[in-house]
Amino acid sequence: MAIRIRHSSDDLHEAHEINVTPFIDVMLVLLIIFMVTAPLTTVNVPVDLPSSIEKPTPRPDDPLFLTIKADHGLALGEEDIAPDALAGAMEKASKGNKDERIFLRADKTVDYGTLMGVMDKLRAAGFLKVALVNLQGQEEGAEQ
Repeated sequence: MAIRIRHSSDDLHEAHEINVTPFIDVMLVLLIIFMVTAPLTTVNVPVDLPSSIEKPTPRPDDPLFLTIKADHGLALGEEDIAPDALAGAMEKASKGNKDERIFLRADKTVDYGTLMGVMDKLRAAGFLKVALVNLQGQEEGAEQ
């Protein structure tokens, strides 16, 4: 019984080149992923905003409150109004004074788009002085 030992010179050919095609494919896929995700990561910048120790501006004697309720309904003072009748109701309540400050209140559950829609309607009606109302001196999440 004879054992045959193969030597490296017996018809085996080794390739000494590196195939760079898969490397280039992976790099191009990573480039595309980074190009798509880079703009998305710059939008959300974490910021810890400081709180104000300044006292709020005193309210006028007869403030004009516009309220956006949780069901996205509008109330001017204590009266419910239709969103289409906002311009007329504001004109009547302010007695034609477009320079009067409007105090805009919104429920916590009202989304940003609804709030901006109401502010756009106020601006279209000519009321440019809008103050956003919040609760003073309460921590976020504290119940009344």
